[in-house]
Amino acid sequence: MASLNVGNLGEYLREQRRQAQLSLRQLSEAAGVSNPYLSQIERGLRKPSADILQQLAKALRISAETLYVQAGILDERDRDEVETRAVILADPSINERQKQVLLQIYESFRKENALDTAGTAAADGAPDASAAD
Repeated sequence: MASLNVGNLGEYLREQRRQAQLSLRQLSEAAGVSNPYLSQIERGLRKPSADILQQLAKALRISAETLYVQAGILDERDRDEVETRAVILADPSINERQKQVLLQIYESFRKENALDTAGTAAADGAPDASAAD
């Protein structure tokens, strides 16, 4: 697992909080995290747990996975999927039910494509029946 990149996480959290037009106190209350602790996270002095990151993500209305990537908990190669999910979840023009439906469709496409890729790879690795003649 990657080490926590706490400084960048704090900067990212601060930026997300400002974009959401929340004060430090408002975010701490919404997330159920103490104001001093949140301040220390934003300044890069504390390493929040995955549970705290999840609470903050919920209060900021962003995906927890986005914060996990910022904190170094999730691998960087998962970032495209995480960012796609984050964009869907952050879109104010659609409601929560619509967001969940979009995420389900997105996930089904990813699974379908993964199966197609696995099937193609298996077919490519299989001996060619015509070559045996």
